[in-house]
Amino acid sequence: MEKTLIHSLIAVLIPSVIAIRAYRRKSLDLSGAITGFIIISIHLAAGSRFGALVLVFFFTSSKLTKVGEDKKRRVDAEFKEGGQRNWVQVLSNSAIATALVVIVWNLTGWQDKCLDSKESTLVTALIGGILGHYCCCNGDTWSSELGVLSDEQPRLITTFKPVRKGTNGGVTKAGLLAAAAAGSIVGLTFVLFGFFTTKCSQDVALKQLLVIPLSAMAGLCGSLIDSLLGATLQFSGFCTVRNKVVGKPGPTVKKISGLTVLDNNAVNFVSIMLTTLLTSIACMYIF
Repeated sequence: MEKTLIHSLIAVLIPSVIAIRAYRRKSLDLSGAITGFIIISIHLAAGSRFGALVLVFFFTSSKLTKVGEDKKRRVDAEFKEGGQRNWVQVLSNSAIATALVVIVWNLTGWQDKCLDSKESTLVTALIGGILGHYCCCNGDTWSSELGVLSDEQPRLITTFKPVRKGTNGGVTKAGLLAAAAAGSIVGLTFVLFGFFTTKCSQDVALKQLLVIPLSAMAGLCGSLIDSLLGATLQFSGFCTVRNKVVGKPGPTVKKISGLTVLDNNAVNFVSIMLTTLLTSIACMYIF
């Protein structure tokens, strides 16, 4: 009973501090802070390792959003001081993982599990999906936030032709490397916490190290899927008045690429969903 009470208090206090701090620093608006509190609480309640994954994504992405703000302000037509994500952006980057976390929680209670298909293929697939989700989110954020700061000119992923910075679907070597690094950080967090929170045989425990290269691939794959969707189904055009790349057509906007089918949140959601599915399947076969 005492352990349960402590666990519940942690699942409320930590998200409260983080949400208030993020709101004050303009990383989240009020709706985003409230949604973020709920999301982080659910993850921490389900298990400390799930909580660690969402916190690593939140803190690293928030820090990188603030890096080079002056340069980003000149390039990004939708730039917001500190990032200031709202509830829609928070959910598009966390809804799928949260649903999977709740399912795993119901299947295992508060008992953390290793990736081991021999013990449970379903749990392994679900945890793999959660991993893929945050690898994709972190990979996309790192590649976007660091790629735009690179001096390298981005190339459209569908044609490899040079495009302006801020063009949806534009990729750089720095951005792709950042995506792989971001995924590996998520995988490393999962593995390190697992050493303290899980109990499994030695051979299964050692096999968990494969999560790190798999996560790097998931981060890279998620970024590539996001870029491909952005280049084809998300509009990009150059506004001659604002002198910036924008995401909506207009009389002063010259089209660069893409269709007006998906907006940025929808692109994120679809790329996350696909990466989650692919990583889940990979985990079933690898582990």
